[in-house]
Amino acid sequence: MPHDPASRTTRESATGTPCDVIGTGTSGDGPRVTAMLRSAFITRTAQSLPGPPIDNDRMGAFIGSVSPASDRYGRLVLRQNRIRTRHYAIRPDGTSDWTVAGLGADALRLLLAGAEVDRRAIGFLATATTQNDLLVPGLASGVHAASGLPPVEIASLQSVCASAMMALKAAMLQVRAGEHRAAIALGAEFASRYFRPEQYIGTGTMDAQGALPADAEFLRWTLSDGAAALLVEDRPARTGLSFRIDWISLRSFADRFDPCMTGGGTRGQDGTLRPWSHHAGAVAAARAGAFQLRQDVDALHRMLPVWLGELMRLIDEGRVDPAGVDWFLCHFSAHSLRAEMVRMAERAGCMIPEDRWFTNLYEKGNVGAAALFLLLDDLLRSDRLRPGQRIVCAVPESGQCIMAYAGLTVVDGDAG
Repeated sequence: MPHDPASRTTRESATGTPCDVIGTGTSGDGPRVTAMLRSAFITRTAQSLPGPPIDNDRMGAFIGSVSPASDRYGRLVLRQNRIRTRHYAIRPDGTSDWTVAGLGADALRLLLAGAEVDRRAIGFLATATTQNDLLVPGLASGVHAASGLPPVEIASLQSVCASAMMALKAAMLQVRAGEHRAAIALGAEFASRYFRPEQYIGTGTMDAQGALPADAEFLRWTLSDGAAALLVEDRPARTGLSFRIDWISLRSFADRFDPCMTGGGTRGQDGTLRPWSHHAGAVAAARAGAFQLRQDVDALHRMLPVWLGELMRLIDEGRVDPAGVDWFLCHFSAHSLRAEMVRMAERAGCMIPEDRWFTNLYEKGNVGAAALFLLLDDLLRSDRLRPGQRIVCAVPESGQCIMAYAGLTVVDGDAG
């Protein structure tokens, strides 16, 4: 018989949960089974935001003033991103009791506090962040050490915003493959520690007037701190709503773009990115501005057509029906970027109606690798969800151009 690698049916596993049966051929009794994949559900969400919300009038007291020129540019950025409040893990004097691992462990503690599953049943922990506390070891080790979990399998995913989707997909696949019955995907960020004046004053990036390049200023006034976590299991929660993970698509386009959001390097006159370790020691690298977070906003906008193209691909493949989406959770760093995305989607005929967009950017800021999980937690707490609703998540990453989408379905109790 002809080989059909896409042959699938749906059955119940031995535990009674739905699963995909993948066959590599046929016989008189149906497909020859080579794998039985369980379904995966997000059964609980939680978040940890350090301190009270900080409004625009007070944020300068936390990240500090680099120069009058920097403050003027910051006001322009705030008008563009329209973020009203955010959370910082630093005090106004720049000190902190937090670490990124500590933020993640706090979110994990809150996640498990009301979970139906015992913490000893957690078999896998995947973490996502832009910058860890340490160069070595990975964030997952730090979170695990502070979490109180027994020995578990771990994975540390480090990119920018899309690392959240990498962690979620890793957790989903572990559960679907039957490696573990329960897994955690967690995102955490502590960006404010890189925005204090001492990170900039005296470095080669400041001009004679004390102004910073636009690519360094933008992130100072956009990024914030926090963590959020998701519990992924092979069955829905017995009570309350869960999200069934239907699919996750993530693709890198680094073959077409240079790095856009960077940290740990400097650019030469020819635009070449020089790693901090290629300088004459860490002090020389710091003086050159290698440890500053930077984002090329012009390059960011050049990525928009690629991100939109991925949505159109998913529509063509039948994964996304714009008219059938009940909630669209799109991570974006600024209102101006959202407006451009809406304009392009409307022109391309693939616009998900804006009244179905759910965002918390204006109240919580851009929390990078934690942003998607914060969105899911806030949506789940909003009392707007109903069983059967379809959710599409979108996470564009400017690091070196990644686009990630996910499809979820809201399910109620054991009806998943």
